[in-house]
Amino acid sequence: MKENVLTIKYSDDVLLSLKETREEFEDEARYLLALKLYELGKISSGKAAKMAGLSRVEFLMRLKKYKVSPFQMDLEEILEEARSDR
Repeated sequence: MKENVLTIKYSDDVLLSLKETREEFEDEARYLLALKLYELGKISSGKAAKMAGLSRVEFLMRLKKYKVSPFQMDLEEILEEARSDR
């Protein structure tokens, strides 16, 4: 599958105010984008995890920090997950 790249411009001032390294900021931004798409029901937790560069378990474990429930799967997603686990 073809992968695309999203580029976001930001200044060093952002890093200084957040007291984060470039890598920390970019990892968090990537996770937050995946989290929001998952929260809105646009993508599955598996796709969100892949986008964030995490395992599905790691992705789901971090949801609590942002008060997002891991139980947002609809019936179709549950069936899809069950089929892929076979």
